[in-house]
Amino acid sequence: MDYREAAIVGYGETAYHKRRERTTMSYIADAIRRALLSGGLRKDDVDGLAVTSFELPPDNVTTVAEHLGLTINWAFQGSYGGASGVIGIAQAARAIQSGDANVVVVVAADAVDVAAHNTEISNFSTAIRDFVASYGFAGANGFFALLQRLHMDAYGTKLEQLGKLAVTQRYHASLNENALLRAPLSLDDYLDSRIIADPIRLYDCVMPCSGGDAVVVASSRQARELPGRPIYILGAGQRHNHNPGDIVPLTQGWAAYADALFERAGLQRSSVDMLQLYDDYPIMEVIQLEDLGFCDKGTGGSFIERTDVSIHGSLPINTGGGQLSAGQCGAGGGMIGVVEAVRQLRGEAGARQVAGVGTALVTGFGMVSYGRGLSTSAMILSN
Repeated sequence: MDYREAAIVGYGETAYHKRRERTTMSYIADAIRRALLSGGLRKDDVDGLAVTSFELPPDNVTTVAEHLGLTINWAFQGSYGGASGVIGIAQAARAIQSGDANVVVVVAADAVDVAAHNTEISNFSTAIRDFVASYGFAGANGFFALLQRLHMDAYGTKLEQLGKLAVTQRYHASLNENALLRAPLSLDDYLDSRIIADPIRLYDCVMPCSGGDAVVVASSRQARELPGRPIYILGAGQRHNHNPGDIVPLTQGWAAYADALFERAGLQRSSVDMLQLYDDYPIMEVIQLEDLGFCDKGTGGSFIERTDVSIHGSLPINTGGGQLSAGQCGAGGGMIGVVEAVRQLRGEAGARQVAGVGTALVTGFGMVSYGRGLSTSAMILSN
């Protein structure tokens, strides 16, 4: 599908907090307000709304509209965890192209802390609740420890290679005033940090936090009349329950549509200026690099080792620090990369601005069930 009849025209990100200082609804409202302000739009301009949140129930997208005084013609409830933000934007673009909506806000937010996250993950699905959590488990850390160990044993992936991602992203976070973890991090710090679930270490793990992110999607025609620089959607893809029955999959859903994604966008992989990868763990960034075709399967670690992935390098990754250093605000973690990509493509990233950036690839990943994530998404954006 050609998404270019729609464009992202505004973005907003709340302050991130380590504790539940406000309600989830408050973070949603704040992110939307900031996104509309960025786009030069008013609340009354909005006629479509996409919402993703783990902590929002029993409220949902329609009651968010009620709380905020929005009258909408189109609604989307994200049900794919951290993959929902990208999927919601693609669905919003389709709604605009079909005439079902004119201006859609896509928002993801949660008010969580470590304790709330632990409770949430134990009830994340019936599979986890009934067959894993009830017997005691190490949460998502335990699941991804199995995945990382398998990747290391199968392909020789090294801790130093994974650590390079964590260290580089911490440098990016030091330039991001909204990141929660900004203190310098060295490779020795990473390697010497305590083991959480072998081989997962402390700096492999995200910090659960509270916050929210949002973007505004409008028609390309309307985008040209607004003050900000429009960001166009060149292509998008999603896949769910890839490789059923593979409990610890080294190849995930991105591999199924990566070639079609780039073909639809009319780009070679070498034409992508930056990556905003869903980074609940560094090992997932490595797997995405492989599945998206930036390197062969099993060579993601060596690709990171030989590539400068900093904001000064040939392929910057997670230029705002990613979830690893900025924090993971629940379902909002699926939008942090989108907002950072839009900020960069509009030339508004300040001290961490990547020079000459014109295209960005953003991914989402979510709904960790019985040992694996069920949902993947990806989108290519251009200014």
